[in-house]
Amino acid sequence: MKTRTKNWAAIVTIASTSTALLAGCGQTQSANTSNGSASIAPKQNTASTNVVAPTHLVNYSNASGSVVWAESFTTGPVAKQLVSAFEKKYPKIKVTMQVQPSSTDTNRADLTATISGGSATPDVYMGDVIWPAQFAHAQLAAPLSDYLPKSFWNRFSNGLVQGATYNGKVYAAPLFADTAFLYYRKDLLQKYHLPVPTTWEQVKSEAATIVKKGGAKYGFVWQGADYEGLTCDFDEYLADAGGSVLTNGKASLNTPAANKALGFMRSLITSGVTPKTVDTFQEPQSENVFTQGQAVFLRNWSYAWSDSQNPASSKVVGKVGVTALPTFAGHGSSGYSTVGGWDLYLNPHTKNLAAALQFIDWMTSPQAQEILAANSEMPTIKAVANSPSLKKYSPVFALLPKVKFVSRPSQTPQYPSVSKAIYDNVNEALAGSVSVGTALKNANSQINSAQSGSGSGGL
Repeated sequence: MKTRTKNWAAIVTIASTSTALLAGCGQTQSANTSNGSASIAPKQNTASTNVVAPTHLVNYSNASGSVVWAESFTTGPVAKQLVSAFEKKYPKIKVTMQVQPSSTDTNRADLTATISGGSATPDVYMGDVIWPAQFAHAQLAAPLSDYLPKSFWNRFSNGLVQGATYNGKVYAAPLFADTAFLYYRKDLLQKYHLPVPTTWEQVKSEAATIVKKGGAKYGFVWQGADYEGLTCDFDEYLADAGGSVLTNGKASLNTPAANKALGFMRSLITSGVTPKTVDTFQEPQSENVFTQGQAVFLRNWSYAWSDSQNPASSKVVGKVGVTALPTFAGHGSSGYSTVGGWDLYLNPHTKNLAAALQFIDWMTSPQAQEILAANSEMPTIKAVANSPSLKKYSPVFALLPKVKFVSRPSQTPQYPSVSKAIYDNVNEALAGSVSVGTALKNANSQINSAQSGSGSGGL
């Protein structure tokens, strides 16, 4: 199965069939809605695959108390801006921010250990859009659809809601979406009379030219470390080459397309276009190299635009351009971006249910989503995402109609093992520890083991 959607409208405006999830778990115990103090750890059930009416509707309109929010923003002061605006509107609720690791995998491991141990905090936490099936299955998130009114979900597209659904219950509220773009030094392209690249071959060639002429230390930086971000990068090259991770539920990395994708990634390093240390780069490291003026091109998410224009931390303010990711020559006009983003999850052990729900409701309100948009984070609610005024915040929003998307195969609780098989083996190939062919062969075998349940699975 090729898990692809064609454009941004399919993510934010219309339903996405690629996000249908496998059944597995989900109901809660009755909660004390007067003070939100009851444990709401989920129990096993066999709910339908359609979102159902709330079973324990909570009136949180007059909530008070405190909320501990685990956040993992990498974009400047946006978290503080959100909390300040929330507390101004709801002065009876105090929000304490708990800063989480920026690495998705480290963040997931930390939250898993904390919540599985029965901790009541954080009450609300940010989590990757790929987590609903994993966290619902492991009883690490409470089904929000049990407590929030059905009307709450109307603010989102069907696709986003279904992406957060597991066994008929919605376990996460979409906070912001992520799309990858190619950032470039427009001053350097102009200086050396080079066009904005539309193919990966052009990126490599132009980067090599500028580095050779002394225009920059590095040509192209991206995310090559042994973590979830590398799965995103690899999936994009794979889709551009015409391949996919799974075909009919089976691994399909023993293909010419997969060889082309990983072979190109490795060639960026061996040619000197990309630094050898890219196999240790996550988003912050790659972005820092670019914003310090050391690289010509950067692959990163939408928020990188805001960071690149921050004079307090960037040396390339006013020198950066952004465009849709390229593709391989002969494969269309633009490349694929991985579907990314972050959701809000509810700790099943929270002692502050009403206050936590009020916080989640406001964080997905137009006021909060406008704050996110001003920081180059892509809003998830239709009222803001479809607003013509969105383009004033960042040039990335004007590019969205050109972007094509590829989804990670995260619809199963075994996804962590599937992704680990990808990023472990791809990282080894990037480091030169194994050949491209060996890396893909090993990844293929490990993915099939995970899919059959014989791998490590779960979290």
